[in-house]
Amino acid sequence: MRILFLHQNFPGQFPHIAKHLMANPNNEVIAICQKQAPMLKGIKCITYQPARAVTKDIHHYLAGTEAAVLNGQATIRVMQKLKQSGFTPDIIIGHAGWGETLYCKDVFPDTKLINYFEFFYHAKGADTDFDPEFLNTPDDVLRIRTKNIINLLSLDSCDTGVSPTAWQKSLYPAEYQHKLSVIHEGINTDIVKPNPVASFSLHDGRVLTTKDKVITYVSRNLEPYRGFHIFMRAVEEICKRHKDVHIVIVGGDGVSYGRAAKGDKTYRQQMLEEVSIDNSRVHFMGRLPYQDYLKVLQISSAHVYLTVPFVLSWSLLEAMAAECLVIGSNTAPVKEVIEHEKTGLLVDFFSPTEIADSVDRALTQAKDLKKLRTAARKFIIRNYPVGGSIKQYENLLK
Repeated sequence: MRILFLHQNFPGQFPHIAKHLMANPNNEVIAICQKQAPMLKGIKCITYQPARAVTKDIHHYLAGTEAAVLNGQATIRVMQKLKQSGFTPDIIIGHAGWGETLYCKDVFPDTKLINYFEFFYHAKGADTDFDPEFLNTPDDVLRIRTKNIINLLSLDSCDTGVSPTAWQKSLYPAEYQHKLSVIHEGINTDIVKPNPVASFSLHDGRVLTTKDKVITYVSRNLEPYRGFHIFMRAVEEICKRHKDVHIVIVGGDGVSYGRAAKGDKTYRQQMLEEVSIDNSRVHFMGRLPYQDYLKVLQISSAHVYLTVPFVLSWSLLEAMAAECLVIGSNTAPVKEVIEHEKTGLLVDFFSPTEIADSVDRALTQAKDLKKLRTAARKFIIRNYPVGGSIKQYENLLK
């Protein structure tokens, strides 16, 4: 079988299924991506570059749409060359979010197209109207509706689609949901697992272990979509209550989702001006290499994961796989994987006090709550195994 992957940051959500398909000598696997992509050893990756940048001063509702069209155009130029060289895929698997799959059927009309659908945007009832500190303007409502242009075109053109969680699938229009299967890419629990002798070195050379009291927080970027502002207010309270606790915060200063911070300061800088904390015990680690990030999870006494109703983070599932005691926001995507008092503790997203109270429990009732850690890992092994994800993809391919 010939398989073509399309993902600007390949492998993105496809590492496990791509490796599995590549391992079969009867398969020919090629990926198209942008040059900054990590890529996968053993898979031929062809890079593309959009012909130009998005038009300056284009209507701001349409900037993302034009970027997707430019990506789609650049991708089909690569596909046309592949076709001329004799490569016609049996299956195309691609992420629908950046436009790379828009024109697949115009080059390969008989090839089956599987699109990965991550999020359908809503002005109400999901991420953007959730936090009263960051409310939509009337202009935002119109912009968000327009933002689904690529989503809708991709839903229409694909043969079938994949969404990683049931809640994320539920956001898509009812008339298209019959096309979507819930398939998460899976968590490699052979790599992500507890380690009672783990240690982690701070920037100043101090070393933390599982014997220390360590509260952890992880996000790609420290921003409101992942409740960073709420967490920092909880950190202020935690520092007051516990003089021997270290708080390890992993994440960059950029913005992955939502709007940028006002002015010329990052959200981290803004929150450090707002709250009073013990800087000797609150450690901002920036972004970490994967193995160091795993060590952070493995030494955690309690792991705080907050999110508005949005895409579920890999880091939450990996924290559960590492047997962290997760204190998670009582929001729809989190409730799909965490049952309160069973696989973790759920708290009000907006309540720093409730978060701090749950940290108290984690530190003072560690033995009693050990069963939650164990149950969390078992839940991931049972519901998010890589092997299970591969089998689901294989059924879809068949």
